[in-house]
Amino acid sequence: MPSDPTTTSYAVLGLLRLRPWTTYELAKQVRRSLNWFWPRAERKLYDEPKRLVADGLATAEEGFTGKRRRTTYAITDGGRAALARWLDEPPAARSHESEGMVKVFFADAGDLDQLRTTLGRLEAEAAERLAALAELAAEAEGPFPERRHLGALCLRLQHDQERAVLDWTRWARTQVDTWRSTTDPGRWDTRAVLATMTEEPR
Repeated sequence: MPSDPTTTSYAVLGLLRLRPWTTYELAKQVRRSLNWFWPRAERKLYDEPKRLVADGLATAEEGFTGKRRRTTYAITDGGRAALARWLDEPPAARSHESEGMVKVFFADAGDLDQLRTTLGRLEAEAAERLAALAELAAEAEGPFPERRHLGALCLRLQHDQERAVLDWTRWARTQVDTWRSTTDPGRWDTRAVLATMTEEPR
């Protein structure tokens, strides 16, 4: 009985629509593309193609590179049809996970130095990701130049999000530097900060 495809299933189908891949090749491509906004694809990458084959959405062809066995996966007509139907469905709500932000939220269980360290790590991570995005953006063509416009759309959002995180961490560190402790922000104006978030979006 066919299983219910997940977003990761469709992500892999989307890559298989571009060309046949081995799981090793898929992993490399996921790291430079999908990993920015769908990191769970890489975690399930070695099982998902087999599942797609079992559901008739992909094929698997065994071969050898020298003496090394390799399996190449390709999309079927059924896989193309399933991918097209999925694009018609409304996307699920966005989600965001950050262990660093969980630590910031519960910083009053620790001290200011711990909070500053967490903010510093969030800042460094955002800076590293911005540098990696800049490298991708600077590539002349990439492996699929005919799809560069779609990649640019996605990269722009990632860039803006990482830039927002970087700006926020720097702002947060300057604010925290005025606090007496994680339980006593002193004269810091919490209301003024919250008031900036009640403005209507432009």
